[in-house]
Amino acid sequence: MRKRNGAPEGAARPVEDPEHLDPAMPWDRLTRRSFLTAAAALGLLPAAGPAFGDDDLISFRNPKPFSFQLLADHARRMAMQPYIAPRSGDPEVLDQIDFDAHWKIKYRPEATLKVADGKAPVRLFHLGRYFQLPVGIHVVDGGKSRQLVYDPAVFDMPADSPAQKLPKDIGYAGLRVMGPDEKSDWLAFLGAAYFRSSGELDQFGLSARALAIDVAMPTPEEFPRFTDYFLERSTTPGRELVITCLIDSPRITGVFRMDVGKDGPVVMDIDSRFFARDRIDRVGLAALTSMFWFSETDRPERIDWRPEIHDSDGLAIHTGANERIWRPLNNPSVVRTSSFADRNPKGFGLLQRDRSFANYEDDGVFYDKRPSVWIEPKGDWGAGEVQLVEIPTDDEIHDNIVAYWVSDKPVRRGDVIPLSYRMTWAKDEPHPAEVSKVVATRIGRGGVPGQPRPEGVVKFAVDFDDGFVAALDRQTKGVEAVVTASRGDLSRIDCYSIKVGTAWRMTFDLKAEDSEPVDLRAFLKRGDQTLTETWLYQFLPGPDSAA
Repeated sequence: MRKRNGAPEGAARPVEDPEHLDPAMPWDRLTRRSFLTAAAALGLLPAAGPAFGDDDLISFRNPKPFSFQLLADHARRMAMQPYIAPRSGDPEVLDQIDFDAHWKIKYRPEATLKVADGKAPVRLFHLGRYFQLPVGIHVVDGGKSRQLVYDPAVFDMPADSPAQKLPKDIGYAGLRVMGPDEKSDWLAFLGAAYFRSSGELDQFGLSARALAIDVAMPTPEEFPRFTDYFLERSTTPGRELVITCLIDSPRITGVFRMDVGKDGPVVMDIDSRFFARDRIDRVGLAALTSMFWFSETDRPERIDWRPEIHDSDGLAIHTGANERIWRPLNNPSVVRTSSFADRNPKGFGLLQRDRSFANYEDDGVFYDKRPSVWIEPKGDWGAGEVQLVEIPTDDEIHDNIVAYWVSDKPVRRGDVIPLSYRMTWAKDEPHPAEVSKVVATRIGRGGVPGQPRPEGVVKFAVDFDDGFVAALDRQTKGVEAVVTASRGDLSRIDCYSIKVGTAWRMTFDLKAEDSEPVDLRAFLKRGDQTLTETWLYQFLPGPDSAA
């Protein structure tokens, strides 16, 4: 699993002379001004080209033909060849650039890449201990791409920084997209095939991944890596930037295209193709990675002074059959994988629904502002599963939650996997349901206050709000809680309108005899009408119930 202070390095290298580019063109070092002059004279570009940055700091290699299809063809040919693992340029020195040293290395504002007419300025990351493999940075215009030449002069670094000892052609680690005022970033790519956005509330939290290979399997997880980024101005209304990435790893290659815009929520239209070098047992597509330590659901005693700590508090699924599902997250004592079978899902995502500052009391990293991320499939995804992997953690610095789609179709050598979807980083789900949503899940001692508590019985209280229940009168009759359990005894099932606000509460007791997980399912209905989401929960009795 990835640590939050650095994604594990995948294995691949930047494109130096890929087959999709014209090998006859020499890799001469050109300034932007001399390139544009020569290219215009040859008819390769209009006479007046876009500004990409400071001429004295930014230079490019010669132009090469570029398109999504050309890059996909190149990735396909890569998959037919043996994998060659890259090597760090200077591992001994890079290992000295820890988090603190890396933070002190600043990209110079005047070297900012102006790819999208200043609407989405791009700055670059330096290599360091956690990001030792360089990536290729390419700017695309007029069907041509030019690779940015690395120059240490684009960075301000302390005189005693270990980075001063690195070779002058060491390369870049990744990139980030700044706001128009260039004061803060809202999109970042750094490490393996991970990327993050600050979303609608401008606070970074969970991460996305192009794909996840063999998560929670007996074999080690494989981390595909973005080896090259191709940046160009978007022509789609409401979008600013297109980022196309080349992917490589021991068992898969691919191309991953994002048409990105930020207008409140951050929206990405994603088109991808993956090419299998070998058989892969579990390929997680449209993968999301987050952190869940504890919440009000089952809070451990005195583990931290803050009431809750999590980037996401639940997995939401909109099934192909139009059912809405909410699964609160757990922090188990052992790795647990839950699968939700479906066909052509309408959407899924890891969400942060609890937006009350008082429930976190964190004025440093602001968990109440962490983005929710929603995946909206395009086209026919067929049969498969949304899988949720929950990994034990004892601190907030580790990402321990992964969610992704797994197709029922096995992945074998030579297979091509096309996938398109929309990804939205926002405060709430982009397509709210008519049914009411789960807003809180709480667990405590079973029984009745003031009476002897039955041994081994726990009480659940689940609150639903918005949608249908918010419109019900407090005296509405006929509302029923439907609760089922995979094992154990259910009792005291009830539901009622909460006197403060518009929510309805469902309560019930559960007695489970041993420590094996109990899968619970519940919703509210009135007659034949389903009023709420389906609440799914995996209750972990015994040692698992306390994080």
